[in-house]
Amino acid sequence: MKDQDIHAELSSIRNLMERSAKFISLSGLSGVMAGIYAFIGAGIGYEILTNESNGILLKDIDVVSQLVIVAFAVLVLSIGTCIWLSARNAKKNGQPFWNTGSKRLLINMAIPLISGGLFTFILIYRGYYGIVAPATLIFYGLALVAGSHYTYSGVKGLGILEILLGLLCALMPGYGLIFWTVGFGLLHIIYGTIMHFKFNK
Repeated sequence: MKDQDIHAELSSIRNLMERSAKFISLSGLSGVMAGIYAFIGAGIGYEILTNESNGILLKDIDVVSQLVIVAFAVLVLSIGTCIWLSARNAKKNGQPFWNTGSKRLLINMAIPLISGGLFTFILIYRGYYGIVAPATLIFYGLALVAGSHYTYSGVKGLGILEILLGLLCALMPGYGLIFWTVGFGLLHIIYGTIMHFKFNK
């Protein structure tokens, strides 16, 4: 009986340590919403690209500027929604939103995300528009893999898929918007739905 009590206490301590070291309040719905924002952004981007006055090629700086604004809006909405829903999820479960796990998650994801963002702006500045989409997918995937150690393990799988999709996108120039939509839209909705029903019931 004592052995069972000790085992239960050790299990409880291990669970508490894991909760403090990992950010487990991540909302699955935030992934779904990020995917929806990406679909809307892709639709707007498609309209910009296929506008009769601009054609289908990215040669006009105004077109590029519009696409950057749309992508930035999708990013801000996605991050804002993630913070809001995850904070609400943490409050509902009686857990702190800003803890050791969330700090480590933020730091480890920020390095590849910021690097990828700066690299993307350099690509745009140099006129290498064809590899912007694969670059964003690859760096985002690297950020997810880096942050997966401090949240749900399934995030790593999503990151690997994003990286593979980015590499495939680099091999198929001209289909960047489609790959971007699949990576940031479809994969987010699928993963967010799975995570919501698995962890956030």
